[in-house]
Amino acid sequence: MNFHPMILSGRGVTAVLGPTNTGKTHYAIERMVAHGSGVIGLPLRLLAREVYTRVVEKVGTNAVALVTGEEKISPPNARFSVCTVEAMPRETNAAFVAIDEVQLAADLERGHIFTDRILHLRGREETLLLGAGTMRPILERILPGITIVERPRMSQLFYAGQKKITRLPQRSAIVAFSADEVYAIAELIRRQRGGAAVVLGALSPRTRNAQVGLYQEGDVEYLVATDAIGMGLNLDVDHVAFAQDRKFDGFQFRHLTPGEMGQIAGRAGRHLRDGTFGVTGQVPPLDDELVERIESHEFQEVKVLQWRSKALDFSSLRDLRESLEVAPTVPGLTRALPATDSRALEHLCRYPEILDISTTPARVEKLWEACALPDYRRIAPAQHADLISTLFFDLVRRGTVNEEFMAEQVKRADRTDGEIDTLSARIAQIRTWTYVSNRPGWLTDPTHWQEKTREIEDRLSDALHERLTKRFVDRRTSVLMRRLRENAMLEAEISVNGDVFVEGHHVGQLAGFRFTPVSGAEGPDARAVQAAAQKALALEFEARAARLFASGNSDLAIGSDGFVRWLGDPVARLAASDHVMRPRVILLSDEQLTGNARDHVLARIERFVNHHIATVLKPLDDLSRAEDLQGLAKGLAFQLVENLGVMFRRDVADDVKSLDQDARASMRRYGIRFGAYHIFMPALLKPAPAELITLLWALKNDGLDKPGYGELIPALAAGRTSVVADPGFERTFYKLAGFRFLGKRAVRVDILERLADLIRPLLQWKPGTSPRPEGAYDGRRFMTTTSMLSILGATPDDMEEILKGLGYRADTVTAEEAASFLAAQDPAPASEATAEAQAETAEKTEDAADESASPGNEPVTEAPVEGPVAEPEAAAAEANEGGAAAAAEPEAPKPVLLWRPAGRNENQRAGRPQQGERRHGRDEQRGEGRGQGEREAKGPGRSNRRPDGKPGRGNRPERGERPDRGKAPQPARFEAKPPRKEKPVDPDSPFAKLAALKEQMKK
Repeated sequence: MNFHPMILSGRGVTAVLGPTNTGKTHYAIERMVAHGSGVIGLPLRLLAREVYTRVVEKVGTNAVALVTGEEKISPPNARFSVCTVEAMPRETNAAFVAIDEVQLAADLERGHIFTDRILHLRGREETLLLGAGTMRPILERILPGITIVERPRMSQLFYAGQKKITRLPQRSAIVAFSADEVYAIAELIRRQRGGAAVVLGALSPRTRNAQVGLYQEGDVEYLVATDAIGMGLNLDVDHVAFAQDRKFDGFQFRHLTPGEMGQIAGRAGRHLRDGTFGVTGQVPPLDDELVERIESHEFQEVKVLQWRSKALDFSSLRDLRESLEVAPTVPGLTRALPATDSRALEHLCRYPEILDISTTPARVEKLWEACALPDYRRIAPAQHADLISTLFFDLVRRGTVNEEFMAEQVKRADRTDGEIDTLSARIAQIRTWTYVSNRPGWLTDPTHWQEKTREIEDRLSDALHERLTKRFVDRRTSVLMRRLRENAMLEAEISVNGDVFVEGHHVGQLAGFRFTPVSGAEGPDARAVQAAAQKALALEFEARAARLFASGNSDLAIGSDGFVRWLGDPVARLAASDHVMRPRVILLSDEQLTGNARDHVLARIERFVNHHIATVLKPLDDLSRAEDLQGLAKGLAFQLVENLGVMFRRDVADDVKSLDQDARASMRRYGIRFGAYHIFMPALLKPAPAELITLLWALKNDGLDKPGYGELIPALAAGRTSVVADPGFERTFYKLAGFRFLGKRAVRVDILERLADLIRPLLQWKPGTSPRPEGAYDGRRFMTTTSMLSILGATPDDMEEILKGLGYRADTVTAEEAASFLAAQDPAPASEATAEAQAETAEKTEDAADESASPGNEPVTEAPVEGPVAEPEAAAAEANEGGAAAAAEPEAPKPVLLWRPAGRNENQRAGRPQQGERRHGRDEQRGEGRGQGEREAKGPGRSNRRPDGKPGRGNRPERGERPDRGKAPQPARFEAKPPRKEKPVDPDSPFAKLAALKEQMKK
């Protein structure tokens, strides 16, 4: 049985008590180095590392040892030892002993270890107990005769209330109690304020030191940590913010006690500088009583200390377990809850193989020694117990841990790839084997394994620090912030492509005369960085203004979005003004472009815009300035300018009729064409003028966002003769680009005039004269031709819609009727005419297909061209070609559409639209887009014939004809109508003389 008697006396023991920032740890270091030897115990490895460094600075490396559970630096002649409390020796001959943060003796998980050191460990000459003032009553009770020294706080602590995380001041520490919450807060601060250092209890000391170094050296202004910062870490913190007020203490989730909150909040303010504390996130504001207690450092006294018997009986496992459950006999002590080692022992005692092998006191003691292995991995108790049993069996059977097994485990952790959680798990794993390598007698070659595990842990720690920094720190911001704190003049430069750099870090982009900072640049520091960038931008703006003023027109361009660009960067945008062809120029620049430089830039851009419009729209500009036009011609020119170069003739028909030949000639000199359907300027139908015209109209009418502008204009400005129309797009854009909306297609107006030129001679042809033009029928009607289809880039179905939209009506006759009538009109025999019509039709169909495939035309769907078709016998012979067994039943030929102008006077010629076209114009303005013939067909896009080729109900026969239903179509009969009763004619009238002249010509 090992027995350590309690020392229930305080003689030679001094307790230095007080709140944080009282200099207790500093005082202990000064007292220790004043003795010949000493040991100091600290609650954290991180704090032990810090104190070790400070002691080395005073007495040298060879005189100081560092002993923790996972790290040991033991020079041969070391006089001073810096340890974690768990690693302090049970007995010592040192002249000085100090134990820091003794209030942790009340902690449910680690308290019994601190209590053991307080009661059992003494220095030969001096013993110091350092901790909070709440420990005074309990220390005086269990250690009578102890000397109490209370030290006041060097600075004051004030409550700052609740603030958002993004509104916290610089040099703040945000406290949370879970890794997920710490990471989430750090990520938010990185995005909003440039970055944060992260301190977690699960991090290795090397990683935590590196993260604290980021904060202490000023690379970042924020620290996100768990309550580890409350354990004596000397940090340059001005404000502590609680992002959580509940924690898991190893047994349950509970609220922080006022003393714990005071311990953490006390990290704010160092030496004589005051500090503040508050809450953030979802934590409600602190009540007034709690605030007053924290500010005045008045907390509830510690009433009991956690205790576990050190008088352990290793006779058997049963005796060991019973000795661990012994209750204390000293008032003020309470038996501690089962710790990690005792819980592991409970699990192992359930294993039969453990019971079989633990038969001697030495083996029982060895098992208890193995149970002291810390659970760095935070795994399930059963898994942790399995690892301990493996180590214990090796120690019993082999005398040492199996190094092959250890090598395999160490190799698994020896990888630096992966993210934060992966690296943290590997560090926890390697820390386990670092602890094993530092246990005396556990390994054959402990030095090798200590060096190897330390090397792997260092590499993993460095990799984890790099991942944390990469994820939670913006290096650009951190370097700039350090330079700002040093009050150094920041150097800025601008690259050729407009990237702006401050101190070598990219801070934004300069496009034209506007500076755009990089995303995430916010807060007062960001404003200082931008101020440094603006100094460089002011000079750059002046230089750019001079270059733009001297630049040529080729460096400037106007986009379809209304922006004026200089060398690709937007420098201005166009806006509407009183005159459609004189848009207003709005300069796009920051405030740094001022004075003469700004005036010169604006004047240069305005000069370019006016020159560009006058050049691209020269015909329209010249017309707007015309001085030689008078009367109706000048008014008509004004309307044409207002309509940006294209008008429907029907809208100004009366004015056009009133123009004399001189007025028309004067207008034609300005490039105006009087077409059959439109009055327009052909020069404006080219892609560049069409695109600029639509832009000017959109500026004037807020049309940049109207449907079709972004998608339709590039297609219309591509030189197409016709395009498939989209009813969802703004129709005005079609007209401005020189297109007319007809049925399912929009056709360029000059192409429609070419169509009128093709139709006009067909309607002027007189029956009986030779030769008959292609497409002519009877002088009153015409048929569509391949030439018409070719110039329109349309199919026969599209052609129907277009002609109806232009005011033509369709009459339907069968192919046989058309062939018979044409044979009678032509001087050649009917059979020869039919053959010639067949060959001509086939040849022109092929030509139309070739032309439709050329650039600028949409492909034409193959379909029979309206006109004479092959006779049924020829179709049957063609179907039987190739050795067919039986004659194929010929398909019924499609009917032929004969087009005539809609109106009362059917002898009117193309180019003189009357009532039908005017009526169509009203329909088009209403968005219907169909003529009289289409309305008779009862619906847009419906054919005037049934699927079987017979006349539909919408196609009424000519007066005097009555088709018989159910009978085969009969050849057309042309019967003379009974002569009208002529009125007497004056023989002296011009009409009588003209009639007599015609009679003589016939004879």
